[in-house]
Amino acid sequence: MIALNIFKIIGDFFTNYLFVPFNEVRLGDFSWFAQNSINWIFILIGFVLFGYWMKESASFKKNNTEDIVD
Repeated sequence: MIALNIFKIIGDFFTNYLFVPFNEVRLGDFSWFAQNSINWIFILIGFVLFGYWMKESASFKKNNTEDIVD
């Protein structure tokens, strides 16, 4: 019973507090770009992180340390 209450509390918190701004954007009279702005932000973050990962991978390959296991 306690675990069920914890999951209900988490669900209520997300539904009633954290998702309210997303519902306002979804139901409001905004342009397509404004409604998808959070998606563009996530895509931008993904590209930045992918670029960092590729830079680090190239530096490991350049130093011949990419497959060293301690």
